[in-house]
Amino acid sequence: MIHRADGGIRGHASLPSGHAHRRRLSLHRHMERGKEGQVLHRSKRGWVWNQFFVIEEYTGPDPVLVGRLHSDVDSGNGNIKYILSGEGAGTIFVIDDKTGNIHATKTLDREEQAQYTLTAQAVARDTNKPLEPPSEFIVKVQDINDNPPEFLHGPYYARVPEMSNVGTSVMQVTATDADDPTYGNSARLVYSILQGQPYFSVEPQTGIIRTALPNMDREARQEYDVVIQAKDMGGHMGGLSGTTEVKITLTDVNDNPPKFPQSVYAMAIAEDKVVGEEVGRLKAKDPDLGENGLVTYRLTDGDGIGIFDIATDSETREGVIKLKKPVDFETKRAYTLRVEASNVHVDSRFIAWGPYKDSATVKIIVEDADEPPAFTASAYSFEVEENAPDGMVVGRVHAKDTDVANSPVRYMIPRYTDVEQFFSVGPEDGIIRTTRPLDRETLPWHNISVSATEIGGHHQDAKVRVNIKVKDVNDNAPEFATQNEVLVCENVTPGKLIETVSAVDKDEMAHRQFFRFSIAPEAANNQNFSLKDNSDSTASIFVTRKGFSRMTQDIYYLPIEINDGGSPPMSSTNTLTIRVCSCDSKGSILTCNVEPYILPAGLSTGALIAILACIVILLAIVVLFVALRRQKKEPLIVFEEEDIRENIITYDDEGGGEEDTEAFDIATLQNPDGANGFLPRKDIKPELQYPLRPGGHPVANSVDVDDFIKTRIADADNDPTAPPYDSIQIYGYEGRGSVAGSLSSLESVTTDSDLDYDYLQSWGPRFKRLADLYGTKDSDDNS
Repeated sequence: MIHRADGGIRGHASLPSGHAHRRRLSLHRHMERGKEGQVLHRSKRGWVWNQFFVIEEYTGPDPVLVGRLHSDVDSGNGNIKYILSGEGAGTIFVIDDKTGNIHATKTLDREEQAQYTLTAQAVARDTNKPLEPPSEFIVKVQDINDNPPEFLHGPYYARVPEMSNVGTSVMQVTATDADDPTYGNSARLVYSILQGQPYFSVEPQTGIIRTALPNMDREARQEYDVVIQAKDMGGHMGGLSGTTEVKITLTDVNDNPPKFPQSVYAMAIAEDKVVGEEVGRLKAKDPDLGENGLVTYRLTDGDGIGIFDIATDSETREGVIKLKKPVDFETKRAYTLRVEASNVHVDSRFIAWGPYKDSATVKIIVEDADEPPAFTASAYSFEVEENAPDGMVVGRVHAKDTDVANSPVRYMIPRYTDVEQFFSVGPEDGIIRTTRPLDRETLPWHNISVSATEIGGHHQDAKVRVNIKVKDVNDNAPEFATQNEVLVCENVTPGKLIETVSAVDKDEMAHRQFFRFSIAPEAANNQNFSLKDNSDSTASIFVTRKGFSRMTQDIYYLPIEINDGGSPPMSSTNTLTIRVCSCDSKGSILTCNVEPYILPAGLSTGALIAILACIVILLAIVVLFVALRRQKKEPLIVFEEEDIRENIITYDDEGGGEEDTEAFDIATLQNPDGANGFLPRKDIKPELQYPLRPGGHPVANSVDVDDFIKTRIADADNDPTAPPYDSIQIYGYEGRGSVAGSLSSLESVTTDSDLDYDYLQSWGPRFKRLADLYGTKDSDDNS
């Protein structure tokens, strides 16, 4: 217990050794008398207590005593009342208002709250008036080792290069302890390794993990699981601990050279393979990863270096041997190559471990293949004169079988290269001949192909291009370069140059070869124009007189003979047309037409156009009128010839008499257009549509002809759309089951009929005429 000698209010608390702290507050002042009788005033300490402490995690049966408050004004008679307020007052901390004893009623956890600030005050019990000013004090929760260390960020993942030196730092792990680091060793941590030895170690104070073995090889083992422990109390007995896992991965370095699995590789290629085709592949194995395992290949030696080439496949890391030049089984049948594989990236730290490359031998066998024939030249060029007779030899191509069998060869010209079949080739000798005369001016070059095929082989063929030039022969006469008219003025002066003519020739012109011009012999004596040969394949035309008149003659024709001077020489006569025109005084042409002198006087061009327009309009009106007249009018009734034909029922059976009830259906006699109750008129458009009369129509299977005919007559009489004139009703049915039998005259021509036609009298007035005819005849016969 702590007691103050100067009186006042005392606070008592149980304190551990070495942890007593004192705090003094002056609350009241008291008077003291000095030696000289002077009254002195001094500050009196009203509240005096120490800082209170309470141990955390107390689990005793009774509340723990935190401390005691006592006031100097408290005489012990119970008139003083102590009040406690602040953090936890009344819930965690309670005070005895008479004695001032403070107790903790709950278990405290320093990690949740390390201290509590409270306020104490002494008041009069009867009036609750403060006797002392309130004052604060602190209750600190004393720490105990009740929290183990924790790794907040575990598990951990780390990487370290393989072949690292001993002591290479991998990573640092850190644990935290919730206990008070300023009190005791509760938060003093020590690290140790529980799993992962002897490969790794950990520094006890810092938690840094380091490599413990040299030359750890990733290719042998890549991952390690390490367990690290952190223990408080400085690692001593009784301390709490926590662990974490660290997964350490060894990263790759280029510490392995490439290595061929075998020293000799055998490959084969057929002689008919083309350049660039793959021969084979080989691969040097490198266990390193990424760019450390990249391998490149090259040819270092062998007799096939110029024939073959090698490239690196970036995806598969294989060396691909390809054909660089064609091979020939008959020339060389085997090749040898020396292939070297080396790393692209070499680590200088491990260069002393040996060369990072390896070599292997590749033997390539050339296989025989049935090759097509080979021509002695890659292309042929020949010449032949145009107009040469059929069968003229143009040239010869030659091909031979390069295989060991040396089979004979057959030649042919593919038709698509010589569509018009100007040439033929000998199937055995390869001689190309013409099949018809050739014309250089039509086609100066012929580009064909000749194919050669082995006889008895696999029908493989080879083709070669043959270019045939048709040599020129002077077989075309020259002619004017242009056929334009020459215009000359009526008032032209004699000797004036009116035109310079030139010529062209479809044949080729030799060097220093010119066209020669002259007036044809039949016009050599003309008095109008003259010609001068300029000796440069042109000629000048001059006027030799004056006084031309369009009224007299407006066009002159001058025949000119042109000679090409070739071998043999060819010449032709061409006519130069010269038209006389009206010109002004300056020689400018005004018009060259002669129509104004021929047209009737007073009739201008505009008048002619108007006349032609009127004629065209009249013709259009006439054509329109004729077209309208030719249109056919619609017939006034529907019973056209076409309709009649469509309603005739063709049959070749007269029926079986009264007992035949299934021979024919009378419904087929009904007009399809009248099935709805009326027949439409085509000459007028009905204004009213009359409804159908109920009943009146016999059923489809009815065989009563009398009822059927009466119904049709009634329809015709009562139909407002029927024609207002008599019309014939066509029936293609003779009836069946009638006592009259057949009405056909085929049987009554040669035989007398003994039928009785008196029943016709009962058919009504419409059949009176028929009854009179037959009845009269019967009466005459009977008489």
